[in-house]
Amino acid sequence: MMKQAVAAAVGGALAVGTVPLVLSAVGFTGAGIAASSVAAKMMSAAAIANGGGVSAGSLVAILQSVGAAGLSTSSNILLASVGSVLGACLGNSPSSLPAEPEAKQDEARENVPQGEPPKPPLKSEKHEE
Repeated sequence: MMKQAVAAAVGGALAVGTVPLVLSAVGFTGAGIAASSVAAKMMSAAAIANGGGVSAGSLVAILQSVGAAGLSTSSNILLASVGSVLGACLGNSPSSLPAEPEAKQDEARENVPQGEPPKPPLKSEKHEE
């Protein structure tokens, strides 16, 4: 149980800490969209699709807002909650489950038939004319 709680805490912290780093690495920085980045390509595609401008509320606009100003408190709480759940799930490793009993190689095994014994083959009858 303690292992799962620690994994949940780590998952929540990682989720909150890595989102700004990932956004920055993709090109959504505090100074704006970085040239020749994935973010610049996304912005170009959004502008072409919308006739020259990026519409408010689009994915590019939201990501740029988060890249420039960071996440709000409620967004950080939601992100930490999701990260905690994922961390707890990953922290519940199969090694913490009870082990299945293994078959012992030294045990004597009986040769017990599993049903009816096989029937002898039918004799073929030759019809002579």
